[in-house]
Amino acid sequence: MKNKLILFVVCLFSGINTFAQTHRNEFGFQSDNDSFLAQGSDRYYTNGLFVFFRRGLNVDDTTRFKNKVLGIEAGQKIFNPASGQTPDRELVDRPFAGYLYAGANLNLLYSNESNLKLGAQIGMVGPAALGRQAQEVIHNTFGFYELQGWEYQIRNNFQFNLQGEYNRLIGRAGKDADISLNTYANLGTGFTGAGAGFLVRLGNFNQLFNSVSTQSTAIKQRGFEPLNKREFFFYLRPMLRYVAYDATIEGSLFNNNANGVEVTLTRKPIVFSQQVGISYGGERWIFDLSAIFQTKDTKEMLKAHQWGSATILYRFN
Repeated sequence: MKNKLILFVVCLFSGINTFAQTHRNEFGFQSDNDSFLAQGSDRYYTNGLFVFFRRGLNVDDTTRFKNKVLGIEAGQKIFNPASGQTPDRELVDRPFAGYLYAGANLNLLYSNESNLKLGAQIGMVGPAALGRQAQEVIHNTFGFYELQGWEYQIRNNFQFNLQGEYNRLIGRAGKDADISLNTYANLGTGFTGAGAGFLVRLGNFNQLFNSVSTQSTAIKQRGFEPLNKREFFFYLRPMLRYVAYDATIEGSLFNNNANGVEVTLTRKPIVFSQQVGISYGGERWIFDLSAIFQTKDTKEMLKAHQWGSATILYRFN
């Protein structure tokens, strides 16, 4: 009887140790800005601000799935030419535009370390997206130069966009390095296209069904042993993109430039991007810092893109 009691206590504490680190919810922010790279630039994709809430869902079929995550997000992206001070419309090499949206997604994470993430967004491109106002607040707050040229911005058009993302582990060398396939597709009134690339991770990471890499750290119940108690790794993510339509470059999908004021340009159908970053996933806090380098996305652009991105999330029950 005594031996059975000891065995029961050992099993109980083993279970607590296995599942104590699970947190069902997470909330946080992401900020993108080209000034993060300290190159003195203020061009193209110049600022982005996003807020996220994610919740781990029930997993009934544990042989097929390891995690399911419901995500809700809202955000704003701001674009301008090579400079936010471009009073001459002939010098606009990337249109002034704002994109304001809200959306939801479902992330299905499979036992074979693949995941399918499906989402939808509604929003606006144009003055209603408040891109000019947001950029003015930033410039006035930090004492930057006076903006000129927003009168040429993409005019208002409603956005409804669908998104799909599929990732799958290709191979892993022990617990210190792995490579996975990354793909996505967009379809909507504002953004249509697809892309494919790879994710290389080096360091202490977890399986793709419960990792910072796949936005799957929110989990209701962990019925598996993670590779590491905490994640801390470097990553490299090259991706080739096909752009079929971009409303922040070409304007409305359905209406021609009737007012003669907005400046629309010609998208480049093939864009290559390279993301280099570092991620940390602890018991409560998640941090991600990265730099993104991207080729020109309009035929008129003078230079290529580059910007920095910072994400912070807090996990709770």
